[in-house]
Amino acid sequence: METYRKQRAGAPAGFFACEAAGLRWLAVRGGAPVVTVRGVGADHLDLERLPEVAPSRRAARELGARLAVTHDAGAPRFGAPPPTWDGDGFFGPLDQPLPMPAGDHERWGAFLADCRIEPLAGLARQRRALAPADLDALARLAEVLRRGDLDDDEPPARLHGDLWSGNVLWTPAGATLIDPAAHGGHRETDLAMLALFGCPYLDEVLEAYQEVHPLRRGWQHRVALHQVYPVGMHAVLFGGGYAAQLRRLVAPYV
Repeated sequence: METYRKQRAGAPAGFFACEAAGLRWLAVRGGAPVVTVRGVGADHLDLERLPEVAPSRRAARELGARLAVTHDAGAPRFGAPPPTWDGDGFFGPLDQPLPMPAGDHERWGAFLADCRIEPLAGLARQRRALAPADLDALARLAEVLRRGDLDDDEPPARLHGDLWSGNVLWTPAGATLIDPAAHGGHRETDLAMLALFGCPYLDEVLEAYQEVHPLRRGWQHRVALHQVYPVGMHAVLFGGGYAAQLRRLVAPYV
């Protein structure tokens, strides 16, 4: 099998080791396939090269069912990194990855406030990516989350963490996950990421997922909440219309 080398000179310390740890942690028996790690160094990650094919309904259904198994493998706490990685993770493109704080939280709301919403607001303020009113709205959202208003009894799931459609490769062996930001989180977060940029056959993915692990009632109305962090980070990284999109996502919760 051929090898694909992902590399970047001057990558942040541990960047590729963190990704390798995430891929290995996500390789759950019966779970969603992940690309195989072949080697890792300070400035590169060697992976199995995957041939690509067109998406299909059958592959989408298999992805949904197997992703539920991955999530059900669980994590010790909300924000927990892969067990062979000690420290924060990374989020963003290879040429400018940003820190993604790890956590050790019993409740999801407190984790989201401490490790996602407040760091996002700090980066946005530093880069002047959001208006003061948007920063105030993020602060109010953090307060709502810390109060536990949006918590439930879901235990921490084993998340890919950056599961937009570009991180799903459709191969002859089925849909395979790449480029994770793996951590313990809420299962709805990965599913909301799949929806964010239009995963092929998303309805099939979700239907098959729920045949293995039914989602809590009202999950459709929480998609926006789970998209706040990735859309906000896109506003920080790329600007454009992401700030307005973030404003619409936050509004129902504050």
